[in-house]
Amino acid sequence: MFNPTGTASPVLLNRASITQLITDFYDDVRVDPVLGPTFETVLAGRWAAHLPRMIEFWSTVMLGTRSFKGNVYAKHMVVPGVTPDHFARWMSLWHRHTTSAFEPASASRFQEAAASIASQLFRGHFGRDLNLRPTVPGAQP
Repeated sequence: MFNPTGTASPVLLNRASITQLITDFYDDVRVDPVLGPTFETVLAGRWAAHLPRMIEFWSTVMLGTRSFKGNVYAKHMVVPGVTPDHFARWMSLWHRHTTSAFEPASASRFQEAAASIASQLFRGHFGRDLNLRPTVPGAQP
């Protein structure tokens, strides 16, 4: 589904497209030089369990399935070594993937939800507001 050239036809927003988005996105997160090591420290050997939870999370956010149960804030507050650049990188990759995978209205909903969550987590980690800037070439915040 993810096409870095942006030439793919956007797909409908449904559970299957969310599953593909999460799979493609986290494939890139895992190899990202900034994000990969932090995620691997926390999730080493547990990616198979984490990805379905992310699918449930985004299905709950985007489709209203209410299939995700958990405390996102608490889980993220204990991640060691988080820096402001982690937030900018994650959001840049998320923007790139959601923009290439979905029509503009759905992509915007994904991005707005992620920005709201990122702002809360950033404030929790650093005690100040998040000021996003792209850190992945060709990506928007």
